[in-house]
Amino acid sequence: MMNNYDKMIEEKVLKVFSEMEKRVSAEDMVRIREAYELARIAHADQKRKSGEPYIIHPIAVANIVAEELKLGANPVIAAFLHDVVEDTAYTMDDIRQRFGDDVAFLVSVVTKKSTGQYEISKQVDNYKQMLNSIHYDIRALLVKLADRMHNMRTLSSMRPDKQMKIAGETDFFYAPLANRLGLYNVKIELENLSFRYRCPHEYEYISALIDKDRETRQERLDAFIEKIRKVLDADGIRVKVTAIYRAPYSIWRKMRKSGDDFNHIPFRHFVEVMFFCEDMKMEKDMALRIYASLTNAFKEKPCGILNYIDSPKENGYQSFHVQLLSDFGCWEEVHISSERMVRASQLGVVAERSEDNVRRWIEKFRTVLKDLEIHQKEGGFIENVVTTFYNDDIMVFTPHGMSVNLPKRATALDFAFEIHSDIGEHAHYARINGQLASVKTVLHRGDIVEIATNPDIHPQQVWMEHVLTYKAKGFLKRYFAKQEKPAYHFCNHCRPIPGEEVVGFKENDGSITVHKRNCPVAIGLASQQGDSIVSVDYHESPTVLYPVAIQILAVDRCHLLSDMINSITNELNLSIVSLNTNTVDCIVNCTITFSVHSFNELQTIIEHVSAIDGVEEVKKIYD
Repeated sequence: MMNNYDKMIEEKVLKVFSEMEKRVSAEDMVRIREAYELARIAHADQKRKSGEPYIIHPIAVANIVAEELKLGANPVIAAFLHDVVEDTAYTMDDIRQRFGDDVAFLVSVVTKKSTGQYEISKQVDNYKQMLNSIHYDIRALLVKLADRMHNMRTLSSMRPDKQMKIAGETDFFYAPLANRLGLYNVKIELENLSFRYRCPHEYEYISALIDKDRETRQERLDAFIEKIRKVLDADGIRVKVTAIYRAPYSIWRKMRKSGDDFNHIPFRHFVEVMFFCEDMKMEKDMALRIYASLTNAFKEKPCGILNYIDSPKENGYQSFHVQLLSDFGCWEEVHISSERMVRASQLGVVAERSEDNVRRWIEKFRTVLKDLEIHQKEGGFIENVVTTFYNDDIMVFTPHGMSVNLPKRATALDFAFEIHSDIGEHAHYARINGQLASVKTVLHRGDIVEIATNPDIHPQQVWMEHVLTYKAKGFLKRYFAKQEKPAYHFCNHCRPIPGEEVVGFKENDGSITVHKRNCPVAIGLASQQGDSIVSVDYHESPTVLYPVAIQILAVDRCHLLSDMINSITNELNLSIVSLNTNTVDCIVNCTITFSVHSFNELQTIIEHVSAIDGVEEVKKIYD
């Protein structure tokens, strides 16, 4: 048996060596071979859960780093050694002396902490350790992603509880991280392996439906693809046309989002038209030329274009999407991309080998991490990270054309905080594509957003339910934490406001509930729990408002309504929440809802409204 393993190990490690010999020096090849030898000796007596020699795992990780991620010598060396310090007697100093500081750093990032003391939890601290590595460069994260990919590919040997733990980590953190890095293939594989082990029955069910759908539609899809080839060939355009089915997890997510079954999910596949263009500056022109050729031969769906070439996704994805009507009477989604765009969508940060490309990615991540570090003391570190690495994003614009990337389903409030915290704090209303809208409005890709501010507007607790980004959530959490905490709870039956005669009752947990003295609930409590009565000082606050409603009975006349509104809004500078009026036989019955700071302010309003010509009666409405 070991002979078979020895042969398999030799074949796999030679594959790594062969891949690296194409692009590194002879000196680096010596170091790579030495790293493998050290790992082989260190793990000689260890086995994986499957019973295989442990060395198979670091070889597999090194192969992913070398062949799939196309990284250099030091990341491959780190991949061979990534479990040596954690699982054997070798130390980080041994790694540093043999292979240098750079390799030692890469290994240290992917080595889990051995201490029993964790800031939040072992898992969360490991995530933070990896993300902090980007302050140096991004290669350590890529090695860790390669490690996670092989662990997921071999997860079947684990116990079900371990499968769930590892799959959950992958779906929650590693797959979105791969997405943000632009590693589309890695993201898709991690998502679907996680789905397979978390929900095996659903995974198999959807996989079977995809296979059946592919078989049913194959002939028509082949005909559609062949017609595309002929049309473009006739115009002298060389392309590669491929039908790509979306993976089970993507289909499942669409089904959950829409509530539709498999057969009613649109675009379960798409057709990729990949063209070849040596000059990057000419890619857009070529994409538009292909688009023109195809729309001459096929009907185009109105408003069916998505131009990711001019407006790339946050992870760098570029393509030109269009929907075309096939000869079989169904809309087909077509992605027009250059070979460079396809390669970039698969390899993301490592697609371009230039230093400028790596530097751009590092700077982007450093900005994200800087914000995360500032706000991580507020808690919710992982929630912040997941929001930042969200699967879907949209690009919206300021009126001056500046692009802003936000998570899908972000609101105008998220946009406001993304521009500047002062704009978010005092956001009054929005104009979206020139139309007046609430700041809570959900934005869509391509929206032009303008935020109007007002120094008298301040965050409300309900805003927390209408923001997604960590910038917005972080600011609002800090804002509300600084606000004066209410010393009491208030009875929902009588809803007392400052200035009214009130009484307090001490609850079993030590808190105090405030009631009006004439509240039926308070009267009942006083007769049964008289010893719990306490005196309370219930003072008004300039920043706290209480909703109230008044009912007005009046004789109708010209400008009566405007006079009533004026007495509240202009004379007392309060905002009306709602107004309902009904006139029958010249008798006006009007209900106005607004907010006040105190009972005295309410009384002032009642006096002002009562003094209006024609007003017969004004009274507060009690629930």
